[in-house]
Amino acid sequence: MTITNVYIASPEGANGRNVVAYGVLKALTTKYKTAVFRPAVSNHDHFTPVLLAASNAGLGVALSTGLDIHQVRRDKAAARGDIVAAFNDAMNVSRADAALIVGTDKSHVNDPTTYEFNANIAADLQAGVFLAVCTIDRWPDELKETVQLSIEGMEQAGNKVLGIFVTGCEPRHSVSVRNTLADFGLPVWTIPQTPFEDASQADAALAAFQANVPTEEVLRALDTDVEFPVTSYAFQYSLLGRAKANKKTIVLPEGEEDRIIKAADYLLEREIVNLIIVGDKDAILARGAELGLKHLDRARFQAKDDENVLKPMVAKLCELRAKKGMTEEQARKQLTDASYFGTMLVVLGYADGLVSGSINSTANTVRPALQVIKTKPGQKLVSGAFLMCFKDHVAVFADCAINLNPDAEQLAEIALQSADTARAFGIEPKVGMLSYSTLGSGKGPDVDVVEEATRLVKEKAPDLPVVGSIQFDAAWSPSVAATKAKGNDVAGHVNVFVFPDLCAGNIAYKAVQRSSGALAIGPVLQGLNKPVNDLSRGALVQDIINTIALTAIEAQ
Repeated sequence: MTITNVYIASPEGANGRNVVAYGVLKALTTKYKTAVFRPAVSNHDHFTPVLLAASNAGLGVALSTGLDIHQVRRDKAAARGDIVAAFNDAMNVSRADAALIVGTDKSHVNDPTTYEFNANIAADLQAGVFLAVCTIDRWPDELKETVQLSIEGMEQAGNKVLGIFVTGCEPRHSVSVRNTLADFGLPVWTIPQTPFEDASQADAALAAFQANVPTEEVLRALDTDVEFPVTSYAFQYSLLGRAKANKKTIVLPEGEEDRIIKAADYLLEREIVNLIIVGDKDAILARGAELGLKHLDRARFQAKDDENVLKPMVAKLCELRAKKGMTEEQARKQLTDASYFGTMLVVLGYADGLVSGSINSTANTVRPALQVIKTKPGQKLVSGAFLMCFKDHVAVFADCAINLNPDAEQLAEIALQSADTARAFGIEPKVGMLSYSTLGSGKGPDVDVVEEATRLVKEKAPDLPVVGSIQFDAAWSPSVAATKAKGNDVAGHVNVFVFPDLCAGNIAYKAVQRSSGALAIGPVLQGLNKPVNDLSRGALVQDIINTIALTAIEAQ
């Protein structure tokens, strides 16, 4: 595998970093159409235009830069999502084959978290890392410790360091520097102190780089196998990108809720989905204007008293609920409920999916779907899964929303549904059927149910990797699995966690979310004929954006 996104990271952000960035860019352009991207720069940035002049991707400064560094310092977490989006926009517009990503510059503001920020952005952008570390005023042991800590910082974020550039190195010290850093097992290149502040010094900087760093060695360092982390920011962007690639129409029944219309405005501005917002158009637009929202008018608004829609809706609802003896009067009364009304818009084909629950309970969202959308052929139940976005990967937790005390057959169905959900979002499922017992270490009727469910999963999907019963620690941790489930290939690598009951599942996802900082997206309602997804009543705007996007992907 060849890595084509390359991040230049430096603990100093100066002292030769520019020489390294320029030289690596020139090496990349010998083989690839290479874009330049700067995640965070100041408004005094003069280096990006120099890089762009050497790039062959045809982008300007606006597309090649993410955010102003002052904005990043105010909220690094929010900045990460915007930077991922900006990077992907740049790559989509340029259609480049490779990207040189240059980290933050030296600054008069001493922010101790800057290097960690660069490491996180490298992980978000799934880039291999070249370190640029200056040796000026450092003894050999100080240089080695600086490199060691720099590598550790990158690896903690899930990154792979591909090579080390030592800048400010006098030629007579080159061999000893390489020997000092040999234990790291990485390519080490040394470059003498070379000023590079503006375009007039570019040729001299390139000459110094190429005299000491062969282009073929740089390219060879990229030819390595790396399993990149999938950070929560990268995963969220992938949701938006996949939704936008095949736009679907999602109905939002709770148009009077500020969080809903803020999320709608964000998605409409970026043309990620088509939206139907249930409610009074004038009132919603007026509230949007008060909130500073500028793109809500791109939505379609649907009043609940519109007879052109209501009349066929009533007829269809009476047809679907005929066995329950529903009358036209009862149907009209039922359709005053926004969740029912929105669900019927999906049934009638006006929308491809629905998202609700910011002000309604899960029951109010799920009940109409169960009654009129119903389950997929061959499915007997609906379950609720969360996509749990950890620092470097995404897992599925189920059932955390619907089924109180599933029996073995129901647990097996939840496991199969959850494996399908994982695949739908690019996760190759490895299923763990959770219990207080690992492969027979404990006994009891609760364990028996889980073990029977595991047997049924293996019977129905013999090619699906599954282990059960298994304790959470043995499912999650390879080191624990080596002791508790020795020889089992799935234990320690589980990414689809099936909890034995709703109490355990709901507590677990909330405990993990709040204590670890994991992002919980969902619940995804599994097993329905059409995608209907529920929101937590405590959902943030970003949660709603994510849920609408994943609903659109399900509809695809």
